[in-house]
Amino acid sequence: MPRFKHYNYDQSALVVINYQEQLQPGTFEHAVHYLIEHKLDLSVFHPKYRNEDTGRLAYNPAILLKIILFAYSKGITSSREMQWCCETNIIFKALSCDTVPHFTTLAKFVSSHAGEIEELFEQVLLVCHEQGLLGNELFAIDGCKMSSNAAKEWSGTFKELGEKRAKLRRLIRHHLKEHYERDEAETEAELDRDIRRANTILSLDEAMNKVDRFLKTNRPRMGRGKRSKEVKSNITDNESAKMTTSKGTIQGYNGVATVDKKHQVIIDAQAFGEGQEHHTLQPVLESVETRFKKLGIADSIYQQGTVVTADTGFANEANMKYLHEQRINGYVPDNRFRSRDPTFQNQKDKYGKRHQNLPDTGWKKTLPASEFQFDPVTMTCVCPAGESLHYEGTRTDQNGILRTHFQGRLLQCRHCPKKHQCMQNPDSANHRKGKGRQVSYTLELKHGPTYTDWMKQRVDSQRGKEIYGHRMSVVEPVFGNIGTNKRLNRFSLRGKKKVQGQWQLYCLVHNIEKLANYGQLAA
Repeated sequence: MPRFKHYNYDQSALVVINYQEQLQPGTFEHAVHYLIEHKLDLSVFHPKYRNEDTGRLAYNPAILLKIILFAYSKGITSSREMQWCCETNIIFKALSCDTVPHFTTLAKFVSSHAGEIEELFEQVLLVCHEQGLLGNELFAIDGCKMSSNAAKEWSGTFKELGEKRAKLRRLIRHHLKEHYERDEAETEAELDRDIRRANTILSLDEAMNKVDRFLKTNRPRMGRGKRSKEVKSNITDNESAKMTTSKGTIQGYNGVATVDKKHQVIIDAQAFGEGQEHHTLQPVLESVETRFKKLGIADSIYQQGTVVTADTGFANEANMKYLHEQRINGYVPDNRFRSRDPTFQNQKDKYGKRHQNLPDTGWKKTLPASEFQFDPVTMTCVCPAGESLHYEGTRTDQNGILRTHFQGRLLQCRHCPKKHQCMQNPDSANHRKGKGRQVSYTLELKHGPTYTDWMKQRVDSQRGKEIYGHRMSVVEPVFGNIGTNKRLNRFSLRGKKKVQGQWQLYCLVHNIEKLANYGQLAA
């Protein structure tokens, strides 16, 4: 019979642990510890403390920062889980010097120091510059849309929210009526049912009052642009927005990051509560230039030959004009730049097998706008069934192209025999709020070249293709590291200022990791 070493769980042991030895050089925890202890000035956090003469002792911001940044690097954003880790995890114990801050202390620190976090972000960026991690050769800009701490079900225009309030009021009246009819309960089962109905009424009343307070204390939220119109508000966090992503529609913020090519260090991080990206380019570029001048890295970074790239979401006439007037060496293609590239003309034939047997998404081909009879002189449009469409107006799209829009009358489309060929969703024509077929046409005006035309020439050139080809390899791995490796894929705060502070903490984790891997931090 084999013999084994004896073991016994019912015993005590005294283990001597040196916390400094747990923070091994080359690791993320060592980089965080070294930066906070030797490189960063945390006095920016001191003005908010008021316990010089009275009050209990506060946790040092250095301890709280180490806990939060290391927790974020492990994908932990819950303050309760951070507290539990400080009680059970040896690395957390080493970073916190065996202290256990309450979860409310950790949560309040993140939500109430957005301005100080931005200064901390700049200090870490300056360390990256001193360590030679910035190349200042090419900057890539892109956005990462993340959910926030707000439900999209509480979104809508003021008209839609008013209808929601009326619907809740009708439901309350309906339940109250049933409640009064069954007021005299004869059995215990009926009594339990009445209690549940009473709780339902209280819940509906609370929701109705929530909508009512919002409508009385807020104004409709208007979009940007020349044709400013109302966009959906959100009762929980009115600075967030509904955004369309590859994974569906979310209620959240767009975290825009500017990344340096050399080591993929993030040089600017801002959060915007709007799905459209084109209006964010100018403030992001101005923020980068101001920060570099403030830190003494460069007085005018864009005049030193630095190239700026961004994807098609940032392209419109106003941005192209800004780049041209400021003499910024930028490459921002329009959404049709690949269709002009001969390299991509036979792409589907070459890689066709990858696109075969795709699941049916419900999308179908409809009659194109070329099948409609458009007269640009009289501004009229006739559909294939011989019906005249209503002229909706002429306006400039985000690429500076003038387009005229027409829409079929709902009554005509509803009974049209060709609606199944002409409309993507013919059932909508039978709905009270549906719309008829919509078409638009580009108007050829006799004017000089636009700033969008100027950018097209740059992007379509051989050098432009080479430069823009670097954009994806520079910025996309950054979002992959933050969202997938670190699992920092949603915001847990509300309000643009607080969310921006959290987004900069996410980006701080990425930059500190770059310092740990490529910097020269003392052991």
